[in-house]
Amino acid sequence: EVQLVESGGGLVQAGGSLRLSCAASGFRFGHYATGWFRQAPGKEREVVSCISNFDGTTYYADSVKDRFTISSDNAKNTVYLQMNSLKPEDTAVYYCAADPLNGYRGCAVDEYNHWGQGTQVTVSS
Repeated sequence: EVQLVESGGGLVQAGGSLRLSCAASGFRFGHYATGWFRQAPGKEREVVSCISNFDGTTYYADSVKDRFTISSDNAKNTVYLQMNSLKPEDTAVYYCAADPLNGYRGCAVDEYNHWGQGTQVTVSS
């Protein structure tokens, strides 16, 4: 059974940093892409960033480029999202998701089939 468990969310002031972690189990980590997505109240879930656990290829939404960094540790089956220069508009529930690289079409919400429970990130102004 695929399991994804996020941690590291919290409350931070604007300009601060947080690092989210996603511990994965139940699948061959290196054969999957993993991604971070977020959903703010009253808004649709949106892409933040994705990474191929096979070759490290990354994708970032324009809104987080140069501020957020995604990485994966295949030895630990864990994906990280380092978030710097946080803004109030980054406030959302952040979800980790995984999808097999076989047939992978790209970093999009409807591409991913396995999701974690989410972790709250709140950025105060």
